[in-house]
Amino acid sequence: MDPLSDIVSLLRPIAAISKPITARGNWGVRYRAHDAPGFTIILTGHAWLTLDGKEPLRLAQGDFLLLPTTPAFSLGSEPGRACIPAEPRNEAVRHGEQEGNPDFVSLGGSFAFERVNAPLLLTLLPGLIHIPDSEGRATRFGRLIDLLSEECATNYPGKELIIQRMLEALLVEALRWRRIGSQATPTGLLSGMQDPALARALQAMHADVRANWTVADLARTAGLSRSSFAARFGEVLGCAPIEYLARWRMAIAKDALTRGMKSLDRIADEIGYESASAFSTAFRKRLGCPPGKFVRNLA
Repeated sequence: MDPLSDIVSLLRPIAAISKPITARGNWGVRYRAHDAPGFTIILTGHAWLTLDGKEPLRLAQGDFLLLPTTPAFSLGSEPGRACIPAEPRNEAVRHGEQEGNPDFVSLGGSFAFERVNAPLLLTLLPGLIHIPDSEGRATRFGRLIDLLSEECATNYPGKELIIQRMLEALLVEALRWRRIGSQATPTGLLSGMQDPALARALQAMHADVRANWTVADLARTAGLSRSSFAARFGEVLGCAPIEYLARWRMAIAKDALTRGMKSLDRIADEIGYESASAFSTAFRKRLGCPPGKFVRNLA
């Protein structure tokens, strides 16, 4: 698989909560920060989102918003409006006037990831991904939004399952959104995958994680000199090439240990260590505990 598919497969995302959020009239709510990656899709009307320290952002029908780690924020019918405290819930929410047809409708919620590797998400994404309807409309992303909106309006059997699967597909589409680079993408895998030379090196590492890669090998794969490759990789990915490989190997190892279906010898062999002992030493150095204790701490 390609690097992004590898990462997403390891995270095994699911739409943990998805619920309709409606409102009418003048309204404003304030949410505290929480760890879960939050999302919203605007189905009808518009609202204003204000993150702490940021300018208000207008969200309109057809827009998609993803917050990898959700900071404190306000949502309301207009910017600067007085807000009442609100808490995330796994059921339908109505804001503002409680009677009459809503003039704002959205589908909101959060994603859940395998917790041992959830921090990988922070290296993948900027603090906010906003895909306006005007940019996504004529793309696969826009078509997914349309299908999701249509499903939300029905009562067909299997509705909840279809919505969940569509949301998971939307997450992957958001991760690889072609315009994400214009949103000041931070250092990390997404930035690296947008650089053709670095993408070749990343794909090679992910395709053969067992190989005894050197910086010179990867530079040749990227089509760059050793020094140029190392400098560009560090600037774009935020770490050295071999450090990136080591982190990815440990992510694979943590996932395998969590599943509990492979011996240390097999894990070591699959990620490029000569022995279980060499793997255990590297694991302890990076995570501060041996593999066995890591597994026990998960219980």
